[in-house]
Amino acid sequence: MSDSVKPTRPRNAASLVVHRQGDQGIEVLMGQRHAKARFKPGIYVFPGGMLETADARVQPHSPLDPTIHAKLAVGSSANRGNALALAAIRETFEECGLMVGQPGDIGDNALPSWQAFRQRGLAPPLGVLRYLGRAITPSVQPIRFHARFFAVAAEHVSGVAQDSGELGDIQWVPLSAVRDLAVMPVTLLMLDALLRQLEQADSRAAFLSFQRGRRQILWV
Repeated sequence: MSDSVKPTRPRNAASLVVHRQGDQGIEVLMGQRHAKARFKPGIYVFPGGMLETADARVQPHSPLDPTIHAKLAVGSSANRGNALALAAIRETFEECGLMVGQPGDIGDNALPSWQAFRQRGLAPPLGVLRYLGRAITPSVQPIRFHARFFAVAAEHVSGVAQDSGELGDIQWVPLSAVRDLAVMPVTLLMLDALLRQLEQADSRAAFLSFQRGRRQILWV
């Protein structure tokens, strides 16, 4: 990229890794991006998407673990950290119909997805989420994201997973079979973080970035 061309500023985004214990060990919920998707068509991903202004207006059932905020690159703003986790939960509902919620009132919100939570009397319990890590898309790409990845056990999720206009072929995938799908390296990295946390009690999160085109991974 020419020095005179400024890289696109990454947009804040969040994803949610829903996991459960299956017959073949740990399974995670994944879906395939549609062929006409602007970003990574045909790739299998976790539900997720961009942060919306309305996410910061939601009153959660419980906040994120305070130790997570320092890892999210949001300064000292607990509200912004909560908003990113809420974005992951909202996108999971929009893309596959599942809700992460406990009885509660999220307050007034104009976004239809959050209205659905309020109509059902559910508020997201952010305290049950794990934080897996974050990743920043390389500066040479025209579409860039600063994505945060959270995880939640399926016991905290309600509804029936179903395909949507954004994700198809939604399925529970054993970790041993994820590499058989078309996935991005960041997906494997976040699953590595999940395994470390579940099996080794290693609470560190991954941070993937690119310096002068070279991939860098930190565990923090």
